[in-house]
Amino acid sequence: MEDMEQPYVIVIFGATGDLAKRKLLPALLRLVEANLMPDCRVIGTSLEELDTEQFDVLARAACEEFGKGDITDERWAPFSARLRYIPTAAGPSALASVVKECEAELTAEIGPVEVGRLHYLSVPPKAALDVIHELADADLVDRAKVIMEKPFGTDLASAKALNDEVHQVFDEDQVFRIDHFLGKEAAQNILAFRFANGLFEPIWNRNFIDHVQIDVPETLGLEGRTKFYESTGAYRDMVVTHLMQVLAFMAMEPPTTLAPGPIGEEKLKVFRSMRPIEPHNVVRGQYGGYRGKEQVADDSDTETFIALKVEIDNWRWAGVPFYLRTGKKLAEGARIISIAFKEPPLSMFPAGSNAGTQGPDHLTFDLADQSRMSLSFYGKRPGPGMKLEKLSMQFATVDTTASGYVLEAYERLIHDAMRGDHTLFTSAAGIETLWEKSEALLNNPTPVRGYIPGSWGPNAIHQLIAPHAWRLPFERTWRDPNATGG
Repeated sequence: MEDMEQPYVIVIFGATGDLAKRKLLPALLRLVEANLMPDCRVIGTSLEELDTEQFDVLARAACEEFGKGDITDERWAPFSARLRYIPTAAGPSALASVVKECEAELTAEIGPVEVGRLHYLSVPPKAALDVIHELADADLVDRAKVIMEKPFGTDLASAKALNDEVHQVFDEDQVFRIDHFLGKEAAQNILAFRFANGLFEPIWNRNFIDHVQIDVPETLGLEGRTKFYESTGAYRDMVVTHLMQVLAFMAMEPPTTLAPGPIGEEKLKVFRSMRPIEPHNVVRGQYGGYRGKEQVADDSDTETFIALKVEIDNWRWAGVPFYLRTGKKLAEGARIISIAFKEPPLSMFPAGSNAGTQGPDHLTFDLADQSRMSLSFYGKRPGPGMKLEKLSMQFATVDTTASGYVLEAYERLIHDAMRGDHTLFTSAAGIETLWEKSEALLNNPTPVRGYIPGSWGPNAIHQLIAPHAWRLPFERTWRDPNATGG
């Protein structure tokens, strides 16, 4: 693995929060141990009145619970030596002092070299701008990159206002709007799969592809998050930030190079080519029992489920619908992209051959942490006569010799931000374009329909996708790599 050459001081705002404990601290530990950022200091800051020793205890407990492997004293010591803590109440000047002390330590260790700064804003949306201005007051903008968590506004006006205020302090090339979906190995495999293989790119268009599904059901409910969700809903929380970004990887034209700039340009072209999201192409749902929860109105119109049809008006995709679905308290948790190919004429096959009876051929990407791909197709069943059955070829990351090098989403994205690589991050122009395309829906949302927890959402989803059918739940299961062949 490539080393991180430049030393970094990383400041985590909201360092005692849930995201920091579950993802950020374990990710930083892994990056240090993988020698991907050997020269660094990690400064935690939050409302909690802790000292560095107490933060060290908190960080170790987080890595023991959510990281990988046993955290022995010997293993923890190198990372512990890099940790510092300063309460938010100490003010901008105190934070600046700790940052500069850490920078001095790094230059003393490795010689006169420019030390980068990475500020991770693991804070509620309303607090993000306060942190941005605090960084300006502390004079910590120079040589800095800032990672921001979603939501990036709630509509076009708020997104523009947010971006304008951020740009008063940071240039756009310093800002990294994080989407952990795109940090997954499988999301980048889409680019490799499409553009490195002469087999698939020639058929990646409206002449051969019938429709595409991006399906991210979740089994979890909204316990403890209802206040946040009441002002957000599934569309703002999941579709604009996650599903549309995956769609862009699926639909973009080949970039001139795999550099961040050209990839960002092609993603933006996809968003600009999208037709406005019309309410009649959207199904909104709310699971039974959501209303009446703490901080939820009895007549709440907030959707906990959404399915929609997206149309892209360009030469590659005209007439090919993209169906997106996500929601809470659904039957399964999954992250699936499914490409259905157009079916060939089947007139040559005799009656009873099963030709075409099990739907079209599909290429499926599973965006789970252990990514998988599957290509399904018809083949002849062994024996007399022409009887067909659906077969599949499958590939899993765990089957490769390099499976131990797989970085989890936050590990990859933090590392990319330090390297200044915007490939997997969302731009200001991209997010504003998506909010612009969403205005018709946001201004005139369809009524929410009830659905039973543990189901696949409201029944209207079947009319939305007709004459096609949703791929989930799968009729066939993923092959167990540990199973022995019969």
